[in-house]
Amino acid sequence: MSAGIDRDRRRFLASSVITMTAASLGIIGSSAQTAIPAEIKLPIEGELPTLAGATGWLNSQPLTPAGLRGKIVVIDFWTYTCINWLRTLPYVRAWAAKYKDRGLTVIGVHTPEFPFEKDIGNVRRAVQDMRVDYPVAIDSDYAIWRAFNNAYWPALYFVDTNGRIRHHHFGEGEYGRSERIIQQLLGEAGKPVGAELVSVDARGVEAGADWSSLKSPENYLGYERTENFASSGGAVSDKPRVYSVPAQLRVNQWALVGDWTIGKQAVTLNAANGRIAYRFHARDLHLVMGPAARTSTVRFRVLIDGKPAGAARGIDVDAQGNGRVSEPRLYQLIRQSKPITDRQFEIEFLDSGLEAFAFTFG
Repeated sequence: MSAGIDRDRRRFLASSVITMTAASLGIIGSSAQTAIPAEIKLPIEGELPTLAGATGWLNSQPLTPAGLRGKIVVIDFWTYTCINWLRTLPYVRAWAAKYKDRGLTVIGVHTPEFPFEKDIGNVRRAVQDMRVDYPVAIDSDYAIWRAFNNAYWPALYFVDTNGRIRHHHFGEGEYGRSERIIQQLLGEAGKPVGAELVSVDARGVEAGADWSSLKSPENYLGYERTENFASSGGAVSDKPRVYSVPAQLRVNQWALVGDWTIGKQAVTLNAANGRIAYRFHARDLHLVMGPAARTSTVRFRVLIDGKPAGAARGIDVDAQGNGRVSEPRLYQLIRQSKPITDRQFEIEFLDSGLEAFAFTFG
């Protein structure tokens, strides 16, 4: 667990991404991917809990532990705006495709963090956009989450053909080890596979973070969990107020400009031309946001150090620094080249009716 980043014991940035060695991944040298790997000790951690608490299923009829006997199962807890999960998705998607015909079933358990993630229409759109074609259990009531006693997004649980949990992994990283475990469980089931590991070409929000330059932690904007709010006069909860930005922000401070209401989980823009300013230190900057009204679209403009984002723009910003918010999701607004240093980010919304939930970095 990375101290100072995983504050609420739910979203998770795995420190193992930085510290794990090539040996632990089984990828030292050009021949290691075809060598027979050493067996990993996999104790029995418990039984696969019921999946009956799902409020719905996508890509599948409802699945049960009894019906999954004889299969190797990977349970993947996710919520579609979580940047940490998004960066694991290329690997999970590749494992599901590679080992499907060898007896592996991947089940994504979508347990929402924000209210809009409880909307099955939003989840269905995310599943399509992200090319998730394996079964997805909709866990909007947290029933499956509680059955597993889970605490993190993302979280992987590896289940053998007898319905026993044999391993778990929380957070990003250790992809090679996770795939080795899948291979070992398949071998135990009499369905041996080669030792070669998947190769992924992760792009956009799915690309791994630049851990060496990441000095800005995730930050929520609602008053329940925000940190380092710096607008003059402080925050007023649940009431409209006109805010302004101080003359200078320190790194990881943020501020509102214009007429906003700061709610428990999000800030809501009440009048056009409001802004959010954030001083950050990271390659990537993302913002979870959406229109307050389902059918509306909110236009925005992104600046970095007072200038259009240009070459530093993320995938949701055009060459002039402009973009549109038409659905609630994570938007990548900045992806810059090295050298990485402290930068001043600003986003101006040209229309009212915008809700912003959380900043994440990479």
